[in-house]
Amino acid sequence: MDIPGPEPRADGGAGAVAEAGGLHVYQLRLHAAYGPVVRFQLPGAETAVSVADPVLLEAVAGIDKRPERLFAFLEPLFEAGNLQVMPAGEHGPWRRVLLSVLAGRPSHERHFARFTTLVTALADRWGGCAAAREPVALQKDLTALSLRMICVYALGGEAEDPDRAVAAFEEVLTEHLGRLYQVPVPGRQEGRAAEALAYLRALVDRVVAAHRSGGRGDRSDLIGALVEAGERPARIRDTVMMAMLAAHHTTGVAVSWTLHLLGRHPGAAGRVTDELDRVLGGRAAPEYGDLRRLGYLEMVLKEAMRLYPPGPYGARETTEALVLGDYVIPAGTTVFCPFWAVHMNPGHWPEPEKFVPERFTPEETAKRPRLAYLPFGMGPRGCEGAALATAEAMLVLAVLLKRFRFAPVPGHEVTPVERFVLWAADDIRMTVHPRAHSPHDPYRSA
Repeated sequence: MDIPGPEPRADGGAGAVAEAGGLHVYQLRLHAAYGPVVRFQLPGAETAVSVADPVLLEAVAGIDKRPERLFAFLEPLFEAGNLQVMPAGEHGPWRRVLLSVLAGRPSHERHFARFTTLVTALADRWGGCAAAREPVALQKDLTALSLRMICVYALGGEAEDPDRAVAAFEEVLTEHLGRLYQVPVPGRQEGRAAEALAYLRALVDRVVAAHRSGGRGDRSDLIGALVEAGERPARIRDTVMMAMLAAHHTTGVAVSWTLHLLGRHPGAAGRVTDELDRVLGGRAAPEYGDLRRLGYLEMVLKEAMRLYPPGPYGARETTEALVLGDYVIPAGTTVFCPFWAVHMNPGHWPEPEKFVPERFTPEETAKRPRLAYLPFGMGPRGCEGAALATAEAMLVLAVLLKRFRFAPVPGHEVTPVERFVLWAADDIRMTVHPRAHSPHDPYRSA
């Protein structure tokens, strides 16, 4: 049976994606029009297939090959080969080393106090905005915070000038994302991104050299674990760069959309602050062990990432013919897992456009297929940093919501757009107000 989809276009599908406003929205429209399995065109993939049914995705989840052309824009960041498209045999051992650190409690606990200091500094600055009655730009400030946190994590806090490291990585990221989306950057000087990239590589090299000379092999330290595993310096440096690229977006974007939703749902916000007051008491920030006791906050975060998944898609390349329901997918086909379309599938998410954190109670979760919710991807190419990103997001939300209530800026329109991640076209601007900690606090539940 032929896979349904739109008629081919001479531009290879670029115009259709642009007209929709990005791949996130285009995939939503495709599946609404053609069903759970759709054939479409995409530059870099020629003919591709998108699968929005979580049951059918089980056949795709185990594939350990990504289409190289789709990730070619990241190649300038790496010197030892593009980490996003490593061959399966090389990818497996490298992934196991990353998971031994990124998914481990010792690693999270080791850095938690430093993370808390960074979050508290942002909260103090936002306290000044509250006093001056100035709105805050959530995505700008929270992605900058995310980058600072991953610099502490990936570099072990050993960067001699963290602010310069943050600024350099922002320069590199802006340049390469601008190339991907062909977005002109006013006033950009030739060579600035190259200089920033050279600085970052030299910085990581110095940290790696310090690990080697000191004989350190701390398994809760990213660079230490890679050194101990015998990875060569160029691969270690590339891995740190990739971690910075991924973490710069995920945490800050996820937290910003969560605060956006809570600002429009005061009942849910009240439940969060009640839980924070009960678990933390008079403390301004949680300890690492407190995170597991913040069950409702975790449900809120998950529901926010369902409605606004930071990444647009997962992509795999079939290595042999694949049967998906009534369809046979040839070997060598690019298969997309469109996260937003999967998360908005009404067959598994009734009234999917509504914000309902209670979807993530254990009882409700057990009713759904395993791959109905996958903000961090799936299978052997899923995000190695998912556990770390979740811990960071929970910490940031706990500190900010313990201290402030958030309200939308009147007249400010929040429009999701794709900029490698699901961004807001003109940021998410909100007013912050110190919590009253009284029965009259509008964020407290009735």
